Amino acid sequence: MPATLETPSLEFTQQVELHVDDDGRLTISPEIARRLGLMPGATVHAELNGRGLQVRQTIHRLSKVYIEPTTHCNLACRTCVRNVWDEPMGQMSDATYARVMAGIQAFPLPQKVFFGGFGEPLFHPGIIEMVRQAKARGAFVELITNGTLLDENRSRQLIAAGLDRLWVSLDGATPESYTDVRLGAALPTVIANVERFRSLRPTAMMPTPEIGIVFVAMERNYHDLPDVLRLARKLGASHFMVSNVLPHTPEMRREVLYAYAMSNDTFFPSPRQPELVMPKMDAARLADPALYEAICGNWNLNFVGTHSQLTSDRCPFIEAGATAIGWDGGVSPCLPLLHSNHNYLNGLDRHARRYIVGNINERDLPDLWQAPEYVAFRARVQAFDFAPCTICDGCVLSETNEEDCYGNGFPTCGGCLWAQGFVQCP
Repeated sequence: MPATLETPSLEFTQQVELHVDDDGRLTISPEIARRLGLMPGATVHAELNGRGLQVRQTIHRLSKVYIEPTTHCNLACRTCVRNVWDEPMGQMSDATYARVMAGIQAFPLPQKVFFGGFGEPLFHPGIIEMVRQAKARGAFVELITNGTLLDENRSRQLIAAGLDRLWVSLDGATPESYTDVRLGAALPTVIANVERFRSLRPTAMMPTPEIGIVFVAMERNYHDLPDVLRLARKLGASHFMVSNVLPHTPEMRREVLYAYAMSNDTFFPSPRQPELVMPKMDAARLADPALYEAICGNWNLNFVGTHSQLTSDRCPFIEAGATAIGWDGGVSPCLPLLHSNHNYLNGLDRHARRYIVGNINERDLPDLWQAPEYVAFRARVQAFDFAPCTICDGCVLSETNEEDCYGNGFPTCGGCLWAQGFVQCP
């Protein structure tokens, strides 16, 4: 299962106070309501369990915008969706980006703008100006890169433009294992580029831009994870994210590390199974066989009150109030639906058709975000009443996202590995 390791940064958990009025109604402050995107008369989803009440962000607040500057890239990685594409390649025009910025300006802050998608952002000749404009609008700005084009000039320009966080993809700890995944790249060059980027940042207690490392785990490289973690520390990374691979080619089917987790109740336990609550303990004990047996022993597992199954049937994009905008201006609810592609689910070839709500060049972003079709889709995904395709043995309906056996129409999300916590994006 994917994991995210973070040290303190601009993102943190905040304690808030809720009040009960004289009529027994639960109220929150206007500031918290604004941050949650709650308007008068709005409905918000909440979960009441043994740990209390968890309020989820409303589907009406736009909090994060993924922007795909380009689908071009200087590498040919084994894991890339571009290996199975038949779509035209391109890069975002100045006019399209201006429409994106104008749309973002219409929404309340704070917001995140993330430059990434299915290409290398630094391959876009105008990426520095794009970062600068996004930052000028008050957004928290992130960018992901393979690191090969992060020369000294680009590093200085990104820092000066106000970039808040730089994510770097590192899928190996040795030149051999790294190049085995990211064909055409050289690990020593990437490490040197990130080290220089780190050294160029202004001196501060918590220097910015922050550095994050993304590792895509698979059969051929998972043994490198401890060394990549150590390398991340050396590079000054304050964030480390591990994701599983989504196989797009027959070759990559053999690389998945979650076949057992998808077919076994260990990670999708029944409420009738016994609950195991683990306390804080020395990190070295986490490798103890006793804990391994507990994790794999069909328990409902909790770590100090945090339930391990919260990633099941939860779309990380809808929960984060995110939208994705492709290089051509197409607006999609998430990165997985931004482009059509083939992938493999439970070993079966699956075609996922792209879902575009509209185009930013034809309609304003606020208009698209509030479109009845888009609002209804976000509500449907938050409820997540889809067929459980990821843990099913598979049928003809699971081979596409057109419909499922629960009667849901396009696009169906029961086969999405992001919603089950297997695959994740920054």
